[in-house]
Amino acid sequence: MDQTRISLRPFNLSDADDFFSRLPYPTRGAGRSASTTGQSGTFSIKPESGSDRHRAHVGYAVAAEYWGQGIVTVALKLAVVRVFEEFPYLVRLEALVEEENKGSQRVLEKVGFQKEGFLRKYGFNKGQIRDMFIYSFLSTDKAM
Repeated sequence: MDQTRISLRPFNLSDADDFFSRLPYPTRGAGRSASTTGQSGTFSIKPESGSDRHRAHVGYAVAAEYWGQGIVTVALKLAVVRVFEEFPYLVRLEALVEEENKGSQRVLEKVGFQKEGFLRKYGFNKGQIRDMFIYSFLSTDKAM
């Protein structure tokens, strides 16, 4: 995937129709919109507050018709670099991935996230409580 075809920008209200019509299970929180030549998705990097403000949760979604094209991998690499610049107090990014979501696990690993553990019956998605893996990326890590 050509990185110059992908841009990250703040999520706009005008993105809502496209986002909700094409992404059946969007991530929580506000974030960035990633787009490339009419293909779009969303990223959410949501810092915690108070004594936990050193870490942020990462989420992303892209329409199924664009899976496997490298869009999320490229956009996540861009987002990881940018988030540590924009929020210098952040030390850790965390991402939760369902056990069966091998594609998302590969994306995180390609970017340089480390798989830390398995969380049994942790997250609710698609009408069920699901097992999840937790991944992390530290400010001292290098995106691949």
